[in-house]
Amino acid sequence: MLMAPTIPDILAPLATIEAHLARRPALLGRGTTDGLPDTLVDAAAYALLGPGKRLRPLLAWHACVAAGGRGESSLPAGTALEMVHAFSLVHDDLPALDDDDLRRGRPTLHRHAGEAMAILAGDALLAGAFESLADDADLEPSARLALVRELAGATGAMIGGQVWDTLGGLPPTPDAEAALRLIHRNKTGALIRAACRMGAMCAPPGARADAALPALTAFAERVGLCFQIVDDLLDVTQTAEHAGKRTGKDAQAGKTTYPGVLGIDASRVEAARLHREAIAALKPLGPSAAGLTLLADHLCDRTR
Repeated sequence: MLMAPTIPDILAPLATIEAHLARRPALLGRGTTDGLPDTLVDAAAYALLGPGKRLRPLLAWHACVAAGGRGESSLPAGTALEMVHAFSLVHDDLPALDDDDLRRGRPTLHRHAGEAMAILAGDALLAGAFESLADDADLEPSARLALVRELAGATGAMIGGQVWDTLGGLPPTPDAEAALRLIHRNKTGALIRAACRMGAMCAPPGARADAALPALTAFAERVGLCFQIVDDLLDVTQTAEHAGKRTGKDAQAGKTTYPGVLGIDASRVEAARLHREAIAALKPLGPSAAGLTLLADHLCDRTR
């Protein structure tokens, strides 16, 4: 009798991910002579441990499984990615950038702890992300170096995308849609791409992990853009109460968005196309990529 395929619970790893993240603030600055001020650690914890989707650690977990590893092996990568992501949100919310008062249904860190502390807590999270990878005893030295390089490159790309999105200076592009892709391939997509690649890099080395990287990279590039299009759509179709953050802000700031360039209906069509291509990219990986497939479905159909 044939057994029905097991459908993974894509959110099942969240409890393990949250427990791993919860240990990180107390470890910030452990390489310093005198440690870090408690107020700084508390501010970093507020930013890192508040409500969130934990998308990047989840992607790393399921990508590790798709590459033939155990999801738990991805925790060092997922934790470092989430710390960089939290840093980026703290700085993105500052008055000099998006000037947001609400993040994940709570006051943003600069509203909670002051602007100076928010800047410094973001700095501590960024430094702590690389410290956590470099010091992880469960990783081989060569793996630590590869993961640090991947994360450093993605972080730089994300920051570059933020500059283009906020301050301009884009290189020449054929049209507004190409400019959007360039911005968000970096601003949003770089950490999503790194999450999938770093998850695969945490799998046992071998032919399967090496073969998985191209498929996971193609998947991540499409999911990253789809995620951003959905985010842009939510900004113009959802209330702040539902989204957990201020909506309508992109139009107010004069930013170029997918609905602004393509219109709402065409943006939805483009998101659906990218979703289909992302799922197709996973086909060479077979059933081991089921978690990523379901996660892509979840991300591309979300309402917040």
